[in-house]
Amino acid sequence: MHGELTFWILFNGLVLLLLILDLGLFHRRPHEVGFREALLSSLMWVGLAGAFAVFVYFWRGRVPTLEFAAGYLVEESLSVDNLFVFLLIFRYFRVPSIYQHKVLFWGILGALVMRGAFILVGVALIRQFHWIIYVFGAFLVYTGLQLLRPEEQEIQPEHNPILRAVRRFLPVTPDYVNGNFFVRDPGLFATPLLLVLVVVETTDILFATDSIPAVLAISRDPFVVYTSNVFAILGLRSLYFALAGMIEVFHHLHYGLAVILSFIGVKMLISGYYQIPTGVALGVVVAVLATSVGASLLLPKKAAK
Repeated sequence: MHGELTFWILFNGLVLLLLILDLGLFHRRPHEVGFREALLSSLMWVGLAGAFAVFVYFWRGRVPTLEFAAGYLVEESLSVDNLFVFLLIFRYFRVPSIYQHKVLFWGILGALVMRGAFILVGVALIRQFHWIIYVFGAFLVYTGLQLLRPEEQEIQPEHNPILRAVRRFLPVTPDYVNGNFFVRDPGLFATPLLLVLVVVETTDILFATDSIPAVLAISRDPFVVYTSNVFAILGLRSLYFALAGMIEVFHHLHYGLAVILSFIGVKMLISGYYQIPTGVALGVVVAVLATSVGASLLLPKKAAK
């Protein structure tokens, strides 16, 4: 128990240190994140996740390592699809590129807190009410089937109740005011950047409703679920800037995600009768992702006439 507590303290301390270095050192001055910088940063985060998987192998053994890898891949693949929504949000609010990293930084910091709370609640529910597994499983299958529908993604921030509440109680400046969230002029004003952050945060809560149950289907160990989520989320900003100009290339990815979510949902539904080995689940996730990405590259989307 003492060793587990020490790990949680050290792990979260390391995450906090990485975030401080990211904002306080590497992005102290707002600037447009280029493709090369984003790619190197993405590779760094993937490398850190890989190094952590090696650590898990020597500390916890083979099965937790496979569960971590599968959870990380599922969360990362779902994040790629969600990046398109972030792109739409930035376009809708016309956020200057030099301020986008700041929004994603604080958005991801909030996401870490919310995801941690969701994981604790999800694990507690499963332990207390075993039947909730079947509810999660059915929800994932339903979500997967919904992804098969060829709908154009669109955002409607004006329908966001939290955003409307912020606008009601705080006056908003007409421009971004050097990337600040608040300014005094002479009273307290919010800037449009705060509105963007609110939309990003509330959107991530919706994302968590399918990603957290998906990882819980792979493992019910809070250690595995939390750490795989953290590493996937930490690399999300770099991944966004690396893929921002080519997200629409992966137009078949949602079919792969539909298959993955449905497969994981079925895994949960039959868990009382048959346990699909973690290695098999990881292989299915990798194969489906590779197939959907390959199909997107080999069969490019036809330009609208």
